[in-house]
Parts: sequence; structure tokens; C-alpha cells
Amino acid sequence: MHRLDRREFLTTVAAGVAASAAPLGAASGARATGAGTGEQPARPATGLADPHFRPLPLGSIRPRGWLQRQLRIQADGLSGHLDEFWPDVGQSQWFGGNAEGWERAPYWLDGVIPLAWLLDDQPLKTRISRYIDFIVSHQRADGWYGPYPEDAVAKRYDMWAILLANKVLAQYHDATGDARVLEAVVKSLRAVLGGLDRTPLYGWGKFRWYEGLVPVFHAYERTREPWLLDLARKLRAQGVDFEALFKTEDLAIPTPRRGLWKWTKHVVNTAMATKASALSWRLDQRATDRAFATKMIEFLDRRHGQVNGMFSGDECLAGRNPLQGTELCAVVEFMYSLEHLFSVFGDPVFADRLERVAFNALPATFAPDMWSHQYDQQANQAQCTINPEHGWTTNGPESNLYGLEPNFGCCTSNMHQGWPKFVAHLWMKTVDEGLVAAAWAPCRVDARLHDVPVSVSVDTDYPFRDWVSLVVTPARAVRFPLQLRVPAWAEGAMVRIGSGPEQPMKAGMLHRLEREWTGPTELTLRFPMRARASTRYNEAVAIERGPLVYALQISEEWTCVNADKPHRELPHGDFEVRPTTPWNYGLVVDDRRLEDSVRFEERPIGDRPFSPEGAGVIARARGQQIPNWKLVRGWAGELSPADVAWSDPGRSVSDQPIEDVTLIPYGCTNIRITEFPRVGSR
Repeated sequence: MHRLDRREFLTTVAAGVAASAAPLGAASGARATGAGTGEQPARPATGLADPHFRPLPLGSIRPRGWLQRQLRIQADGLSGHLDEFWPDVGQSQWFGGNAEGWERAPYWLDGVIPLAWLLDDQPLKTRISRYIDFIVSHQRADGWYGPYPEDAVAKRYDMWAILLANKVLAQYHDATGDARVLEAVVKSLRAVLGGLDRTPLYGWGKFRWYEGLVPVFHAYERTREPWLLDLARKLRAQGVDFEALFKTEDLAIPTPRRGLWKWTKHVVNTAMATKASALSWRLDQRATDRAFATKMIEFLDRRHGQVNGMFSGDECLAGRNPLQGTELCAVVEFMYSLEHLFSVFGDPVFADRLERVAFNALPATFAPDMWSHQYDQQANQAQCTINPEHGWTTNGPESNLYGLEPNFGCCTSNMHQGWPKFVAHLWMKTVDEGLVAAAWAPCRVDARLHDVPVSVSVDTDYPFRDWVSLVVTPARAVRFPLQLRVPAWAEGAMVRIGSGPEQPMKAGMLHRLEREWTGPTELTLRFPMRARASTRYNEAVAIERGPLVYALQISEEWTCVNADKPHRELPHGDFEVRPTTPWNYGLVVDDRRLEDSVRFEERPIGDRPFSPEGAGVIARARGQQIPNWKLVRGWAGELSPADVAWSDPGRSVSDQPIEDVTLIPYGCTNIRITEFPRVGSR
């Protein structure tokens, strides 16, 4: 596609919008930014505040090593083929068909656009471009996209799908620089501005108003149209006030099993909303917005936190019990929120959490080949079966099958954004023309700093290893800062520049290296990974090391079910997974000398990095079977501390022998025990 320079770009957008009877008139002195240039837009005297760190244009970061293999697995699985056989995407009204015309096709595009461009997958890019072209070319003269009803007052249409579609198109514009697409977004946003007066936000749109700020800000930074910020404030005014909502006691109480579904306790709404305060802060820099983001996540951890970095929600917030699952949509949306939070506020705590979710909860909810997925995952997941006796809050008996569309199809359409957006946010640009490493994974970064092309090559097997090697290569000598995130758990972290001495780095901070960079410069980072034992629900113990959580390795048997459903000739299928080896182990753990209780062994990272056989590291621990820990209503039974109490000091509740058990990274498991009863010596 033809990329326009800045002057052509503004002229084209202004002319196109004027022709649609929605005149713009660029703000005086504003500087437009062409997509893909890596430039940071100028900040006006009044208006939108810059984020602390700015994400690089899509395509500036390319995955390598195990991460490239993971994205290739995704593109070869459901993500890259869903439109070829699933009617809700392939025959969507968004693309001229007669299937669902609301959120599902935009959801799919939201993940496969970055996936295709990060992999430079030309066939997938071609299909996506054809879909985008249909949406843009069928936009009505009044600015609304095709599925939106002619009279939205008489026939209401929840605005959420329009907010999502504009977010998708803004991302496509970032990837391609196609001026027609930005013009379509601006026309649509102008229609939304007036439409909100006729049909104020309700339903999903009311709970997800902040998602609309993403395309509004994208358009504003390229046109400087003041009415766009009026739209942003109108969306906020009509949307839910989450700070007020989280002051209510209701959100602290777990939703009863098979309980009452509530908008306010919906886990995906909650995961999305963790970034609402960051987006809101950019409008008027309210101190309460900055403070609330941290308070909201701390509240969720305290009341509903799971060891994998998520909070429960199956489908409503459900407490800290490891049996209460977490919906896949919530996982990918929480990751996207954390990416925004780190970008806007610059606090490394958000990037620490992003890694924890990305390396644990995200891969654990997919089959290793990514041709099937769960709706809900459990931290203690002894088996995955069709289970009419389930204890979900409001979901159904197939919710933790691995399948095409278990429970609801929203996750089938929305699950694709997790890995690609993680890659796209690994590195960001600083306000002083430098780079910051938000998360660690193998990749290559290309950026322009002080108008000098600079590449950073990241070679690492992190999170399975504790080392990272960087090679910084500018096209010519240039001075800029490089900020390296040091995880909060990495006490004793060190960095070496070239063959120089090691320098200490402080855990939980951004380590700043500012110098003149000339020619290739190698940096070697070491993040010591020490085992940690955390106390969880019902006094259970969980084992962590670095960003990874560890779970019991259980041999498994997969059985295809729902064979009467169509398209079973494809690899996706619906599958039950049952254990073929015991799962009911407690751990013998000495917290004072944890290194004597758990030993770690490095293994080659497999072709499928997040699979039982592909795990790049395992742990050996001492465990003991607990005979009275059995399946109850199809799930691992809940054990209270009294159930595993010792009758005499030094004696275990079990008469089974203590034996070696193998733990593997949580993200490599399909069924698992992660929060273990403590047995034997402490």
C-alpha cells in the first residue's frame, strides 16, 4: 500500500472527512505523524497528555527464537484459519455475510492483525486486508459501519461493537499507514459523537466505554481535532465509574456457585477496566486516576487473586479458591490492560504482572497446538470433562473442555490478541528519544532515535533461563538512554556492557544506561531466579521461580467428544482430558531451606514451548499422595487446613511414602495441581 508523507497524509484525511460532511480543520500548528515512522506526536499546550512510554509502531518488533515459534503455532492453528470455517467470522455481517454482526469478527481482527504483521504472513495479511477493505468501502455516508442499524433509536445496537471496530481499524492503520482507514475511523467517531446523544451508552458499551478512547486518541494524535477529546469525555461521562463501583462491598464477595450473573462482577469487563484509569488520566491528569489503577488490581488480588497472575471469574468474580476458574477472554484483556498501564504510567510493577500472566495463564488455557482452547481454566484442574455437576458461578458444563467453542463463542473470537500484542509491547519509546524494555523475550527491535536507525537484538530463552543477551546497533554514533526493566523478584541482578565489569541492578526498577552508542554493543543481563513458596487459599503452598509458576506434571488422555458437531475433519475438535497418573499429592516443603525441597533442571525448549514435553525447565520436589483427596462432583475436592492437619508433631496425615514428584511450568500443563496441601515437615 502507498504510504503517505506527513503533508499528503493530513491533506488526504482532511479532504476525505470534508467530503463526508464532517469537516475537520486541523488545529493550528499541529504536527501529524505518519504511521510507521516511530515519531512521537507533538503535545499541544492543552489536550491529551503523552504516555510515559509510547508503544512502537506495529511491526517495529519481530519475535525470534521460542517466541517466533509460538506465534507460528498460533497462525497455523485456530487464529489463522478461523475465518475459513467458523460462520461467525467467515460469514459475518461485517464482511457482507448474514452471520453475527456485532463483536465476533472485530474481535478476531483485533488479534490476527498484529499476528499477521508480526510474522509478515502474506496470505493472512491479504485476507485481512480484504476484510478491512470491505468494512471501509461499505461505510455509510452518515459515518456508521454496515451492521449498525439505520435507526439506532428504534432498533438499538450496543455501541460496544462500534468502539471495538474502530480500535481494530486504528491498529490496522498503525500497521499499514492506509489513509482511507484513518479517514473511516474519523468519520465513524464523528457519527458516534452525535449518536451518543440519541442513544446513550448502555449494556456492554457502558461497561467498556474506555475501549473507545483507544481509537479516539489514535485519531487525535494524527489530526489534533479538539472535538475528538469532547467525544472521549462524553464516553467517560456516560460510562461506568469504576472507582465508585469498587468502593462497594458487593465486589469483595465471591459470586455464589451457580449464582447471579451481574454486569458489575463480570470478569472480562473487570479485566478490560483495569486500564480505564490510565486512559482517563491522559484526558485531564487526575491524581485519583493514577492512584486507582494500582488500588483496583490490589483489591482483585486480595479478594479474587489466582497464583497464575489472574483473578477468578467464571464468568463472574468468584474468590481465591483455585477451583474457581478464569475466563480466557479475561486473560487476554488483562494483558492488554497491563500493556496500557505500563505505557501510560511507566511503573514496572505492571510489566512484572504482564509477564506473569503471559507466561502462565495465557498458554495454559490453550492446547499446545492452539487448535483448541478452554473457556475457563482452573489453577487446580485435575481433569477437564463435560460436567453437569460443575461449580462455576454462571458458566455451563463444557466450560473447561478444550474445544472450538466451549460454553460461548466470545473467547473463540477474542483469544487471538494475547501473544501478538505482548510481542508488540515488549519494547517502547521513551519521551527523551530512548528505548525501554517492558518485558523480556527473544525479539528484534527497530526504531529511529534522534532520527538515527537503531536496532536491538534480544537473544534469550527467558523465562526458562535467567540470562538475556542484547546487541544494540545504531546506524551511526548516537547518544540515547536505554532503560532495562529489572523484575521485582530478581535480587542480585547484574548487567555487563561488552567485556567490562558486571554492574548491579536494583530489583523492581528500570535500570538506565545513557551513553553514546557506536557500532554493535553487546549487553549481558543476569536475573537470578530463586525458588519461592507462597501460601495460598486454605493454607496451600505454590512453587514459583522467576516469572514462572510450577504445577504437578500429570500424564493425560485426550478423548474427542461432541463428534456430531460439523467440521470434525479439521484439527480443532472438542476434547476431554483425564489423568492417567495420580494427581492427589501434597508437598513436603521446608520454607526455611526451600532449595533443599525443590531442585530445578534445565531442559531443551521444545518445538511447542508451552507443552508438557516441550517444557524448558522442570522441578523435582518431595510429595506424598493424600488418599482422601478425591474428585468431588468432577473436580479436585476442596481440602481445608483441618483435612491435612497432623495428629502428632512431625507426622503426616497420609500413610503413603514420600516420593519424588515432577513439577513443570504452569503454562506447559493441560491438567494440573498448582496449589498443594502441605504434608510432612515444614
